[in-house]
Amino acid sequence: MKQLIILTLCFFFVTNASAQKVVKPKSGPTGSWRYLGTTSAKSSNDHDVIVVAGPYDFFRKLKFKVVDSDIEMRYILVRYDDGGAPERIETAFNIPQGAESRVLELKGGKRKLKSVEFWYRDKGLFNGKADVMLYGIK
Repeated sequence: MKQLIILTLCFFFVTNASAQKVVKPKSGPTGSWRYLGTTSAKSSNDHDVIVVAGPYDFFRKLKFKVVDSDIEMRYILVRYDDGGAPERIETAFNIPQGAESRVLELKGGKRKLKSVEFWYRDKGLFNGKADVMLYGIK
């Protein structure tokens, strides 16, 4: 029984640790889309987090591109570096394999991102995982 509990806890920590990706955006001209990171949406998970670590982490719009499988994006939580309440953006849209989401405006204009948490349902149970790429624009 003790071994089962230890094995379960190890699985839980490994699964959660792999769900967070830390990215450092590169500099670039204002008005251009910047790649902020990729997460793999698996049918065994319901959300993932991309942590955005500076120095070039001020953005005013976000969008997603999905490859390898379809995904149903339910909502995202955007956390800002100022420590305020996270911004919940209802998305409730399906993104087919190879397509992009609509552009999402962040409240308050250009804001310093801390993390973006995706709540989704992977629609590719038999197609494997969906890779979700996050982009931001200054």
